[in-house]
This record gives sequence, C-alpha cells and structure tokens, in this order.
Amino acid sequence: MKYRIILLIALFTLASSCKKNERVIDDPSQGTITIAADESFQSVIEALTSRYMALNPATKINVEIKKEDLAFLDLLENKVRAIVLSRDLTVREKKAFKDKIDLEIQPAKFAVDAVVFVVAKNSPLTSVSLEHLKSELLSDEKNIIFDGANASNLNFVAQKFKMLPSDLKFSVIAGNRNIIQQINNYPGKIGVVSLNTLSRPYDKESEELRNSVKILGVESEGKVYSPDITTLRNMSYPFTRVLYFITNEPYYGLGNGLIRFSCQQLGQIVVQKEGLQPYNIIPREVQMR
Repeated sequence: MKYRIILLIALFTLASSCKKNERVIDDPSQGTITIAADESFQSVIEALTSRYMALNPATKINVEIKKEDLAFLDLLENKVRAIVLSRDLTVREKKAFKDKIDLEIQPAKFAVDAVVFVVAKNSPLTSVSLEHLKSELLSDEKNIIFDGANASNLNFVAQKFKMLPSDLKFSVIAGNRNIIQQINNYPGKIGVVSLNTLSRPYDKESEELRNSVKILGVESEGKVYSPDITTLRNMSYPFTRVLYFITNEPYYGLGNGLIRFSCQQLGQIVVQKEGLQPYNIIPREVQMR
C-alpha cells in the first residue's frame, strides 16, 4: 500500500511537470512574441529587435507593420504584446486600455523622431510656416500628402494643431518611402514623412532618399528650424516627437525585456545609429591624467 501511494505521487508529479512544460511562458531571454509599429518607425524598431534577438538567441520577436490606430486596437485585443506610439493617447483610449487590460499605462520613451515635410528637388520652397501648413490642411486643394489615415504622421500633425484627423483635408500616397520617391512628380505638393524613414546616416537607401528631395525647414515665431540632431535634442523643431512603447504584458517577460533594452545604453546606441536622438542620454565621464 505504501509503495502504491508513492507510485501515485510520482505519477502525479510527472503529469504536473508535463503540463507545466506545455505552458512555456516567455521571459526576457526566451520565447516568441509579436509587437506592432507604424511604418514610420519601422527602421528603428527592426534595428532594436534585431539587435535584441542577436543578444538573446532563444528569443523571436515578430514585428508587424500597421497603422498606429490599428496597432493600438490589436494591443487591446492581446493580439500583440507591445506597440510603439508617438502621439498622446486620448482620454477615451486610456479608459479603453484600463478597462480591457486592467493595467496602468507606463510609456517607455526611447527615441526622439520628427515629422518632416518634403518637396520636389527643384521646388523654390526652402521652408514652410505653421500658419501655411494649417491653412493648406483646411484647403480643398489637398496640397499636403500623407501616407494614409489612422497613421502616425497624420495623427501627430492633427494633434499638433489641436484638431482631429477627420478635420484635415489631404492627399494620400501609401508609404513614407513612396511619398519621397514620387513627390518629384507632384510640383506644388508637400509630402509628410517620418525622419526615421531617411535618417540612417551611413545607409545607402537612406542617403538616396535624402538626396532625391528637399527637406523643408519649419518657421515658428519668426525663426526657421530644420529637423536635425540639435533641434531634436532641445526639441526646438516644431514637429519633434518622442517615440515610446506601451505593453499589455503584466509580468517581466519578453516584451518588457525588449522595452528595457531599448531604453538602456545598448538600445540607445542602436537609436543613435539610426540617426535619431536617444531619449535617455547616457552620460560619459572621461578622466584625464
């Protein structure tokens, strides 16, 4: 009888162990997850996830590229583990997150990007004022070209002007790169793209994109600001924006592991190599003797 009880306990322990093995929960060094990001941030997000997976070979992070608003909906439905945003969430969106996820939103800021305005290479324009941009966005001429509705660039510009995206009038060319590649066919039009699309300093494709168009400065209060590292660092360029993660992960798993990596030194180096301004500047001390 005694041996029978011991045998039953052993079998129960083995069965429990097998069930636990079936429920593999990810952690920062192993597992598979999916995150989502707008196409405007594709380059920096793919660079961060690629570097993270190289350092943690047992991890697999799938990156889904989709419109910013749709990515947020996927986060609410637990279809993705984390998303990247640049705009502020609305009161309604914050409530939806709290109701569906039952977590406090903790934005993890990791990079400073910008919305930039491009025109044809031979355009006489060198800058554009905030007032002119706003008037064009209310004009039936639709001279401003975005990469689509529900996307980060449109959302951020609308929020900048304290308007709803649905209030703005604009043309559409799908994709940031497509806008840059086609803007020379539309003299008089202004394309709206992310800085990250063409910011990589030593990348041949980025260099070709930068050289194919003219990037406009933005005039604000009588001064013209160009989107560069200096104006991103001090946030003087009017359309500077901070990229941040939010996650529905309630434990320290692979999603939070990626987020922590992106906000710490190695991740910030990746951000810098992307030609963006790291949000968390790592101070360096040099001792000279």
